[in-house]
Amino acid sequence: MGKSDTEWILPPVKKRPLRVIFRNWGIAIALIALYTWTFSGIGIDWSRIFSEQTSGNLSRVIPQLFSPDWSSSGQALSLMGETLAMAYAGTFLAAIVAIPFGFLAAKNMVRNRGLNAASRLSLDAIRAFPEIMLALIFVSAVGPSAFAGVLAIAIGSIGMLGKLYAEVIESIDMKTIESLKANGANQTQTLFYGVIPQVIPECLSYAIYRYEIDVRSSTVLGIVGAGGIGMMIQIATMNRNWDEVGMALLVIIAVVTFIDYVSSWIRKRIV
Repeated sequence: MGKSDTEWILPPVKKRPLRVIFRNWGIAIALIALYTWTFSGIGIDWSRIFSEQTSGNLSRVIPQLFSPDWSSSGQALSLMGETLAMAYAGTFLAAIVAIPFGFLAAKNMVRNRGLNAASRLSLDAIRAFPEIMLALIFVSAVGPSAFAGVLAIAIGSIGMLGKLYAEVIESIDMKTIESLKANGANQTQTLFYGVIPQVIPECLSYAIYRYEIDVRSSTVLGIVGAGGIGMMIQIATMNRNWDEVGMALLVIIAVVTFIDYVSSWIRKRIV
């Protein structure tokens, strides 16, 4: 047998166990059943999607979206500035209020299981409410304004930041804490010299990342009357001014992209 003949010899194929075969088929059938149930449950009207009316609406709206009304750029930039301020105020409040929640939820800081469970349950409950629902509640309470958006963002961000803060606190080096206590440091000194220096970089990074998310959320909250550029989109959509909607979307894309780049640059240098 020559060398060229041996190069094509392949190792024998191992037979799959029946358990693996049944498992793979079970997963495939479960996925098919899940997708079938999903698409049948949402009631998609395929005839309407591919109808002439839908095609006509798209051919009328899409070209206007890609032909923004530059005369409304000043208004769009002004309202986008209000959106950024609203997101910053909400994130700033949440970043401060989430600190005690994070310490109470951290098992290495608070030994009381009741306080741990209550804090974690509170953070889970807060995260369960979407910002849009909170915005509707606060718009009804304080009226349609940017203040309602600030409250909605602040409450909604506490749940995420509090959970992330707790995870950061639980991952600190406890040997530093033990060394401080062994040298006679009290609880306040241990907190300021042992805990806070370890958690500040990551907590700041998470707060900045949350601000990115809140900027995107703020653009949506304005649609329900919480102020910002979302109100411009709502009014323009109601009046069928799709070129103004295109201008607002262009400003949102440009500003959000810039914020993502800047925040990523800052977070890399903090952490």
